[in-house]
Amino acid sequence: MAVLTAARATTAVPTEALTAARVTTVAPTPARAATVAPMVVPTAARAVALDPVAATAARTVALTAVPTVERAVGPTAVPMAVRVGEQPLSAGRSPDRPALRRCISAEPGEFASVHWGRAPLLSKAADLAKPFDDLLTLTDVDELLSRRGLRSPFLRVARDGAVLGSWQFTRGGGVGAEIADQVADDKVTRLFDDGSTLVLQALHRLWPPLIDFGGGLGVDLGHPVQINAYITPPSSRGFSAHYDVHDVFVLQLDGRKRWLIHAPVHPDPLRDQPWDRRRAAVEARAAEEPLIDTALEPGDALYLPRGYLHSATALGGVSAHLTVGVHVLTRYAIVEALLKLAGGLPELRATLPLGIDAADPDQLAPHIAEVVAELGRLAPDSGAVARVLRDLVWQGTRPSPVSPLAQVAAARAVAAGTRVKVRPGLRFRLDARDGRVLLDIPGDQLSLPETTAAALAELLSGEPCVVGRIGGLPVADQIVLVRRLLREAILVPMGDVV
Repeated sequence: MAVLTAARATTAVPTEALTAARVTTVAPTPARAATVAPMVVPTAARAVALDPVAATAARTVALTAVPTVERAVGPTAVPMAVRVGEQPLSAGRSPDRPALRRCISAEPGEFASVHWGRAPLLSKAADLAKPFDDLLTLTDVDELLSRRGLRSPFLRVARDGAVLGSWQFTRGGGVGAEIADQVADDKVTRLFDDGSTLVLQALHRLWPPLIDFGGGLGVDLGHPVQINAYITPPSSRGFSAHYDVHDVFVLQLDGRKRWLIHAPVHPDPLRDQPWDRRRAAVEARAAEEPLIDTALEPGDALYLPRGYLHSATALGGVSAHLTVGVHVLTRYAIVEALLKLAGGLPELRATLPLGIDAADPDQLAPHIAEVVAELGRLAPDSGAVARVLRDLVWQGTRPSPVSPLAQVAAARAVAAGTRVKVRPGLRFRLDARDGRVLLDIPGDQLSLPETTAAALAELLSGEPCVVGRIGGLPVADQIVLVRRLLREAILVPMGDVV
C-alpha cells in the first residue's frame, strides 16, 4: 500500500486516469482470439510450449498512472499462492451441482461414473427437484415467435424428418427493419397446423431463464452447452431416427412424447462424423428392438450420450421439450491440441521431397515413420495443452449478460460502500509473473501491479465485496480497481451498502 501511495505522489497523474484510458487495447478482439504460432523451445529438448497469453497484448492496469502497453512474454506463469484457478461462477462450482441435479434422478457422483458418456438415464418427474415450467412454456414460445423479432437462424421447421427452407416461414421485417429473414408468425401458424415441428435454437442466448440455467449447467458439467426447444404438433414426428455428435439432456415441458432409443452404430462420434454418413446402418439399427421405449411426461428428463440413436413422436396434443446439447471435450480434443503444439517443431514443418507422389503409400511410408518418431519425442507441458483446451471452453460459453448502460453508470459511481461481485459464469485465471498479476479472461488479459493480488483474490472469490472493506489496498485504490473491473465487465454491481 505504501508503494501505491508513493507512486501516486510521484506521477502527477490522477488516479481517475485509469477509468478513461483505452490506449491499453492494442489489438482488436479477433486478433486476440486468433490462433497464434506456438513458441518453440530449443530443438534438442524436443519440447514445445504454446502460450496464447504470450501472443496476446496484455492490457496493463496501473493504479496510479495512465496505463502503458505491455506484452506478456516469457515462461508459463507461476501460480499465485493467494489465488489460483478458474472460478466459473460467482461462488465457484457448487459441490451440489444444482443445475445438473435438475436434470438427473441419480446422485451426481453416480451419474458421473455410470452414465456420463456411457449410458442413457431416464429420470421421472417424481424423482426430480421440480418441473421445468419456470424455464419455458408454450405461452413463452408464442411470444418468441411473434414478438421478439427472431430471424431464421433461431428457428428451424421440420416436416416428415426433413428441414424446410427458411423462405417458407420468413419474410422482410417491414419499414425501418431491412431484414429479409425475420420469422413470419402467420406462416409459422400454417406450417404448425399442417404438422410441422418448430425448433427454437440457441435459447441459451435468447431467453433469460434459459440463459441462467444454461450457464449454471455448463459450469456444473465443465463442458459448453446449447439449448434448443422442440414443439411438435399432435401425433407428429419431427425427425427420423438419428444420432447427435454431442450429449443431450431432454427435458419435457408440455404434453407427452414417445421416445425410442437404440444403441450406437458408431460410438462416441466426433463433430465431423454425423449420422447421415452412416444412414444405412442407422436405419437398420432403428428397425431393431429399442433399448428404451418410453413416453416422457411433463417434468421427465432423459440423458443420452452422443451416438445413441433416438426418435420421438408426440402423443395426443402438442408436445414441447428442451434439448440441452452438451458439446463435450474429448480425448481427441487433446490430440488436436497436441497437433497445434507440434507445429512448433521445425522437423514437423519440413517440406516433403520435390516430385513426391502423395498417392503412393511406398513413397509416403518413410516420411510417416519419421513423423511418428518426432511425435513420440514431443513433450509439451500440460499447462500448454490446458491453455489450448481452455480457450475452446471459454469461447464456447458466455458469462451471464451485463447491462451496458447500467454497468457504465455503476463504474462512474463507485465509492466507499459500493457492493460488487464477480460476473456470474465468467471464466478466468489469475496468475503472477515478473512482478505483475495477470488476469486472463476469454479473449483478453489484464496486467496489474502485484500489490493488487490480495484485493483481486477477494473480488474474484465469488462473494459480494464492499468498496472500503477490500483487503490489501487503500480505499482510493480500491475505488480505481473496482471501477476498472466494472468497465471490463469482470465485476457486476450489487448496489450500495445501506
